[in-house]
Formats: sequence, C-alpha cells, structure tokens
Amino acid sequence: MRREAMGRSLCRVAVFFDGGYFDEVSRYYKFQHSRRSRLNVMGVLEFIRHRVAEREGVAPHLCRIVDAHYFRGRFSTEAAAQAGKLEDERRFDEILMRAGIAQHYLPVDESRGRPIEKGIDVLLSLEAYDLAVHKSVDVLALVACDGDYVPLVRKLHGIGCRVAVLAWDFQYEYRNGDGEIRRKETRTSSELKNVCTYLFDMSDELGRVGPGQDQLIDGVFVV
Repeated sequence: MRREAMGRSLCRVAVFFDGGYFDEVSRYYKFQHSRRSRLNVMGVLEFIRHRVAEREGVAPHLCRIVDAHYFRGRFSTEAAAQAGKLEDERRFDEILMRAGIAQHYLPVDESRGRPIEKGIDVLLSLEAYDLAVHKSVDVLALVACDGDYVPLVRKLHGIGCRVAVLAWDFQYEYRNGDGEIRRKETRTSSELKNVCTYLFDMSDELGRVGPGQDQLIDGVFVV
C-alpha cells in the first residue's frame, strides 16, 4: 500500500553501512573517478532519504532516517599507529559521530600475515534484524554488496520491512608497488540486487549528471 492511502504517517528509515565496502567505494571516487572526491556520509543519508521517499510515494519531509549504523573491522592501536592511520581513524569517527551514526567495530585478525576482517556481515545482520523487529522501521537501507546479506533481506521481508540496496559496480586499472598494472573490480551480488525491495544503481545515479547539475548528487561528495 502506497503512503498516499495511509495519511501523513512517517516513513521510518534505518541505514546500515558495511564500512569496508563504503571505504572502497569512497576511495574509488577520490582516486579513480573524475569527481576526485570522497563520499560524504551526511550527503549519502540525505540521498537515501529522498530516493526512498520517491519509492514510498511520500513527501521527503515525511521520510525520516531514525537510525544509522556503521560496521567495520579495526586494526589494533599498535598496527594503526605504525601505518600512520590513527589520526585518520579518529577524524572519521568524529564525522560519523556528528552525522548521528552509531559505530560498531570488530578486531581485524592480524595473526596470519594478511589482515582478515571477520564477522562484520554477521554482526550487521544481527543488529539490523534486531532493530527492525523492536523499532518497526518501514525501510532498511543497506550500503553493502555481499551476497551474504541475502538471508537478512529475506528475513526482513518476512516481518514486513522493505529493503533498499545501494549498489555500485565499477572497475579500474592501477599500478602496484612493483610497477605492475593490475585490474580492480567491484560488483554487487546479483542475488542481493534481485532480492531487495528497492535497488538504487549508484554508479548510474552518480554518473548521470556532472558537478553543479544536481544538488542532491553533489551533496553525496565531500566539497
């Protein structure tokens, strides 16, 4: 049932970020895309609010983000200090805090030489489902690409919560430390795209107009 038939009730939206994925996309726009700018979390939230309002058939002022959460693996203090990342982490924590986004971190497994982020998809899914059950949100927006989130989407549909997925697909070439040309590709799971209620093709959305042509899209990028 569209919202016109439901009076002036709010459409309540919760946003869940897979932080590793969000950082990967943000780095792409900063270093590989013609925009040469990172993503602005406040602008992304505003974009979600307006696009969900369109899909739900409500005015933007009746579509409100009532919860937002960010999940990511985090290196030990020693490892982050050695890599010169502590200040960057603290700065981004402040950005999330000022945007009203709750932060959830799990320790990165640094014991095997190559760092491994473990358990983020499980933690995000548990928190998202728990929130949807106890706060009765209307739409949960998922900034993620992994097919591991498909069971979450199905469970959310089962309790009447609609799911919006923000999907990016892109590829680029880069030169590694040995001077070799490598190809990097990021794709959103086709199953995740197919199972969600609303799909926002962000590569298309953010690429359809140039800078200065759409205020909402410009706001997605850091000025």
